Amino acid sequence: MHPDPDLKPGALEIIQSKDNPLLKRIRGITAHSRASKNANELWLEGRHLCSAAFDKGVQIEHLVCTQTAHADLLFSAPNWLNKAVRVSVIHDSLFKLMSPLPSPAGVGFLVQTPPAQIVAPMLPSVVLDRVQDAGNVGSILRSAAAFGYKQIIALQGTAGLWSDKVLRAGMGAHFSLQLIESATLRDVELLQIPLLCTSSHEGSFLHELQLAHQIPSPCAWVFGHEGQGVRPELLELATHKVRIAQPSGEESLNVAAATAICLYAGISQH
Repeated sequence: MHPDPDLKPGALEIIQSKDNPLLKRIRGITAHSRASKNANELWLEGRHLCSAAFDKGVQIEHLVCTQTAHADLLFSAPNWLNKAVRVSVIHDSLFKLMSPLPSPAGVGFLVQTPPAQIVAPMLPSVVLDRVQDAGNVGSILRSAAAFGYKQIIALQGTAGLWSDKVLRAGMGAHFSLQLIESATLRDVELLQIPLLCTSSHEGSFLHELQLAHQIPSPCAWVFGHEGQGVRPELLELATHKVRIAQPSGEESLNVAAATAICLYAGISQH
């Protein structure tokens, strides 16, 4: 999406029809991740997600809000209105028709999808091997951003990092991370830091590595498919195989929970 050269930042329009092309476009983006890729734009809805993007310098191509939200933004976030290339104000009932949220937030940004990135070999990383649940992927991105891991390498078969559900679950973490989608084993092999693969049944126990200060830094953690775990080809590349002790005998942990435990263990020993 390219800004109209005749429009000045903050250019305002009022939308009154549910058949307006803008509303149809946003509905398409939120309903189908492929539509978002094809259009090269993202819909970010809600104060927290919009604020995270704005604070990281993301250009607001189009700010869309309800009449109620617009009146509030004039006082609470005037910079959003001033920096946006376009501003559209719509009735609350129309916003509900296009929002994917059960309780629509009343404000959102249309922004360009960030350009594809390449692997940074020395960056603390998280590798996702076919993690399919969007909620898990978004939660993992939040943990990575919180604990200082700067790069996500999502192998083919992982939920789309820029899909609507992952964006919402990530709560703004996307804008603090370098993201590589549809990666291959070759991309993982480009890393020049130790590779730690999680397993439910083999390898060293995480707490023992932590107590012995043997979790390397920087490193890359690998987390696998919710049911099948990490694929054998990745396990063969591992510098360490790591498992989390579960004294109560559960078969395995949710992948997002396991990620948070491992990433925190890595920073806590240092």
